[in-house]
Amino acid sequence: MTGEELRELLLKKWGRSYDVRLRQTKGTIYLQVMWKYLEQQSFPLTEMEYLQHLQGVATYLDAWEGESQVQDYLAKTTERPRLGKAVSIPLDLGDRASEWIVGDV
Repeated sequence: MTGEELRELLLKKWGRSYDVRLRQTKGTIYLQVMWKYLEQQSFPLTEMEYLQHLQGVATYLDAWEGESQVQDYLAKTTERPRLGKAVSIPLDLGDRASEWIVGDV
């Protein structure tokens, strides 16, 4: 998965280029779809910076073989990001979960 493909997934699901973050909580890694999006005037990144950020996240998803988990979750969920509430997608890394420490990506 590339950053552009991740953006297309978000656009297809919600019609906006939402920001995404990787978070680790209590040993579980989540892809969080945040409530801010590129098309907002107050969005803090340029389009190029946003795409670079998505590429970094997509690189992790690719290494973890988590693309299908994200695609399946987005296809099934009725949640949507809203102010103060991210959509959290749990990533099952199996036995390899303990190998990863996620910073701010």
